[in-house]
Amino acid sequence: MKIALLGYGKMGKVIERIALERGHEIVLRKSSSTTFEGLENADVAIDFSVPSVAVENISTCINNGIPVISGTTGWLENYHEMVQLCESKNAAFLYGSNFSLGVNLFFELNDYLAQMMSKFKEYNVSMEEIHHTQKLDKPSGTAISLANAIINHTDKNNWAIENPKADDLFIDVQRIENVPGTHSVLYTSEVDFIEIKHVAHNREGFALGSIVAAEWIIGKKGVFSMKDVLNLNSK
Repeated sequence: MKIALLGYGKMGKVIERIALERGHEIVLRKSSSTTFEGLENADVAIDFSVPSVAVENISTCINNGIPVISGTTGWLENYHEMVQLCESKNAAFLYGSNFSLGVNLFFELNDYLAQMMSKFKEYNVSMEEIHHTQKLDKPSGTAISLANAIINHTDKNNWAIENPKADDLFIDVQRIENVPGTHSVLYTSEVDFIEIKHVAHNREGFALGSIVAAEWIIGKKGVFSMKDVLNLNSK
């Protein structure tokens, strides 16, 4: 498989190493100082760039018929625009707020717990998200995915990272050196609390998941998620 890496920072370099270990070839390493030259040789593109260029990266791939996997967060106000473009071009696009196998299982657990806890109004739900200081968006895309699932099943209407209202889901966002990613969901009552937590030890899981997604999407058309890759939609 020939891969175009769109974004060649820390994540891009980890993806490159694991891709090469799995027998794949890197035909483009796109950074802020390089062009898309070589994209036409790719079987698939993996985008781990920055929010300001994610839409350009994704749309360029779709317009050139290159399946694209995007793990960049912080640009989702344009997500539906990219979905419409993908559908109009009969292309292939997969966005994931987190490609870790463990996190995607955590998403499922969070969704199930939110449904169950919605019956018990004595518990108030909140979240905590911790990442390294280089992360640009607050809260993380993973935290937003978790929050949206909770909002869908509870009487919370929105999420907030400061000055939450009574019907807001509060997300305590922290930025600490060398933390790959920690996400917690807490249900608190006067007598006890219930907590579920996912702690990433390094970037390896995110990188591997994106490559598995890239391997999976070859030959497919449509808009997908990691639920499709991991066959979690049939639960």
